[in-house]
Order: sequence, then C-alpha cells, then structure tokens
Amino acid sequence: MLSLFSATLLLLASLSHTTLADQLPLSPSTLIGSIPHLGFGTWNLKVSHSNTSDAVSAAIQAGYRHIDCAAAYGNQKDVGQGIKEGMKKVRLKREDLWITSKLWNDHHLPAKVEEGLNETLKELGLDYLDLYLMHWPVGNAPDGTLHYDYVQTWRAMEYLPSTGKVLNLGISNFSPTQLRELMHSASIKPAVHQMEMHPYLQQVDWLMHHRRHGIHVTAYSPLGNSNPTYLPDSTDLPPPLLQNKEILAIVEKANCTAAQVALAWGRSRGTSVIPKSSHVSRIEENYGAKTCILWSDDTRRIEALGEKYLHRFNNPSSGWGVDLFEGLDGV
Repeated sequence: MLSLFSATLLLLASLSHTTLADQLPLSPSTLIGSIPHLGFGTWNLKVSHSNTSDAVSAAIQAGYRHIDCAAAYGNQKDVGQGIKEGMKKVRLKREDLWITSKLWNDHHLPAKVEEGLNETLKELGLDYLDLYLMHWPVGNAPDGTLHYDYVQTWRAMEYLPSTGKVLNLGISNFSPTQLRELMHSASIKPAVHQMEMHPYLQQVDWLMHHRRHGIHVTAYSPLGNSNPTYLPDSTDLPPPLLQNKEILAIVEKANCTAAQVALAWGRSRGTSVIPKSSHVSRIEENYGAKTCILWSDDTRRIEALGEKYLHRFNNPSSGWGVDLFEGLDGV
C-alpha cells in the first residue's frame, strides 16, 4: 500500500515538475527559507585546487543555487573561492544561494561546536550558512574511538542560530532510534536530514516518516554507484545505476540522459538531490534534470530496481567500530 502511495506521489510530481517537485509541502516544518531541490555536491571534488573552484563557479553559472559542503571534504577554501567567483560572474547576492555545511566528528564536544562552525565560515569566506548539519551521530572520544554523543552535540548546536551565523540546523546519517532520541530531547527540531538515497536505496518508509514529521530530506549520492568512491570491491554489487537497462529504457522514452532520469526521480519524491561532477559538461547535464519528466510507468520501473538491487554503498560501521543505520534498508 505504501508503494502505491509512493507511486501516486511520484506521478503527481512528474506531471507538474516546476511546481510540486520544487515546492512539496514541508509543514509542519521549522525550515527557514526555501531549499532548492537540485543542488551541487562537493564530496570528493578534489582533482585540484583550481578545478574545485572552477567546478563550483561553473555550477552557479549553470543555474545551481544550492551548494553542499563539509569540513570533512577538505576542500572548503577552494569551494568558497568558487562560490565567490560564480556569484560575481552571475551577479548574485549571498541571499540568492543556499549553502549547507557540516560539523565533523572531531568537533562534537559542546565547547568545540561553535569553533567548528567558525572554521567552516572562514574557509568558505561566508558570514553565515543556510544550513548546518551534524555530519554523523558519532564523535571522537578521548581514547581515539568514536562514540554516540549526538544529544549533547545537538544541544550545543541549538545555540548557533542565535549567533546569526546559521539559519537552519539538521542532521545526516541518523538511524530511526537516534532521530527519535534526538527529537525527544531537542529544543529545536532538525529541519533537514541528509542521507544516502537513490534508486538502489529508496527508503520509502523512512522518507515518509520524515514527511510526517516535517523534516526535509536531502539525498546524497543520488546517482548511486556512479560515485567513484564506491569502487567495486565485490562481485555481489548491483550494476552501475546509469548503465542499468531499466534506466536506459526510460532514457530512450523520456529523451533525457540516465543521470537526468535518476535526478528527476529523486526530485519528484520531494527530496533535494546533490550530484557532484568536476566536468562542466556533466554539471550542465545534471542541471538539465529540472526539465526531465517521468510518468507513472517510469516510476514503477524505478521502484522495481529498489526491490531487486537494494544496496547501501556508504556504511563506515565496520571501519569505525560503531553500528550505524540500524533498522534501515541496506544494512
């Protein structure tokens, strides 16, 4: 029954992609501002300093108004330079962009939270962020291990909006139990939850849970295993998403590229998608997803991929010595 509801929602979104897909209701939500549903990701955007800056600038020139960053990516200074250059070339004001960044695990101690934000703002060359996320629900313990400290970290983050340096707070990579515990103790509800989400990891129940609670979802790795980080290390992996025959069949029918089909599907569900590329042609291609329209039979095909090839690509649990994503698909 939930799958049918999902298909109906997807069909409605595809029929009116410029209104519904861009402005699906978030109520009751605490989100300040309107987060663009097609953003530009910067994870692993580190070919070179100049390439990173040029790629971000090109994204802004192509029309992207949502840039996703993180301290852990190690490239925020170059990303900030690209933001500055792109804004200048397109004659934008700071308020024309939505900039997200994330607090890394090494700044989870309450006394270090604002320090982490200040370092990010300095690297990006900005006065404020539209959204600041807790990157993971774990932080560095004194003995060098990782431990669950998200409640105390969140309480420290709740102070940040009062400084004027952050408009919205959110989380990333939380499990249902962790989100429930955080919501129970929070004074400020997370406005956004960023998570891995693509046709191979659709997480319909989890997505609907966020909609019921007015929490917007941003999907990272929206192109699935096209991300070079997810290099094949097993023969048990699904085929590359953008080469999947079901996606290619939709490509021919919709007159869109495979990447545009995957991104249009993500946007039609009401999620923000944040693809990354260091190539101008791909950056522009991905932005073309805004005009790619999917129909009900297309979404049914994509839903079937989630059942057949269910796979979570980003899960550092074993390497970090902690349990992540408990109770979620693909674990």
